[in-house]
Amino acid sequence: MTNGYVHSIENGVMVDGPGIRTVIFFSGCPLRCQYCHNPDTWIMKNGKKTTISQVLEQINKTSNFIKNSKGGITISGGEPLMQPKFLLEILKECKKLNIHTAIDTSGYLIKNLNKEIIKNTDLFLVDLKSYNSKTYKKITNIELKPTLEFLNILHKNQKPVHIRFVLVPNLTDNLLDIENMAKFLKTMTNIELVEILPFHKMGEFKWKELKLDYKLYKKQPPTKDLIKKVKEIFEKQEMKVKV
Repeated sequence: MTNGYVHSIENGVMVDGPGIRTVIFFSGCPLRCQYCHNPDTWIMKNGKKTTISQVLEQINKTSNFIKNSKGGITISGGEPLMQPKFLLEILKECKKLNIHTAIDTSGYLIKNLNKEIIKNTDLFLVDLKSYNSKTYKKITNIELKPTLEFLNILHKNQKPVHIRFVLVPNLTDNLLDIENMAKFLKTMTNIELVEILPFHKMGEFKWKELKLDYKLYKKQPPTKDLIKKVKEIFEKQEMKVKV
């Protein structure tokens, strides 16, 4: 059985997929998002080396509870696809237990997405930072194209997707870019939900502790008016939206 690096495991989570969930945070991420609230997950080997058995022990503690709540397991990070073999083994074990599975991913590591991972995942939470390639690279330090290809693969396989979009004033709030994103997503019949996640400052302390160059110290959360405008853009394309 494969070992992997896990940052932490949280129970009773209600924001990373339907129902009440156990969230497994993997260590390791190829992105360096300016607003990341988990920069402590970036380096894989800074996580705890963990066996599948140890993960299953944690899952079994809450399996009945999460199933009764119509919840499940969400694998987040970091970036889960940094450790595809470890990821797949956990997914398969969850399916043996008839537990709903979700992956929270940037979609960047398309080379690590395979048929077995797709088959054993019930829901993909895809973080689409921007539909403008220049803005996307400014935010993440990587290219947008792989994520769009990732979404196309999920569409071809008709796997349910929730899009997660972080709204940051003067960074991701260009309304034309958001309109283009909404029109692109409208072409995909497997997009069940768009989650607008207003920028917040709760992760700032981690950047300070890690002595990282945080560029958004002076940035404030978006106004209610801006959030409303962005919500209306997606709703105009007849998409279900959650804020």
